[in-house]
Amino acid sequence: MTESKQQKSIIDRVVSMETLILLAGLFSLGSGYYTGAPLQYFWGGMILTGAVALHFVRKKDWKKHWEEQEEMHRLMEERRKLKEEQDGK
Repeated sequence: MTESKQQKSIIDRVVSMETLILLAGLFSLGSGYYTGAPLQYFWGGMILTGAVALHFVRKKDWKKHWEEQEEMHRLMEERRKLKEEQDGK
């Protein structure tokens, strides 16, 4: 990997959407502490929770997840058809 590509990926990671949302949450908490506004604590906590949730959602392998769901659906259909055949006999 070239140095410019590696440097770009580091910059992309630092300035990613999750990082910006996390910084917004921390800023909200800090401004709540500075001004004493309890609503800022609430919004800061909500933003931080959203940033953590976004991190885990983006981390999940969604292609694998949907393949597993389709396989489960196919197996359930086979079982349903087998049960209908057994009940019909």
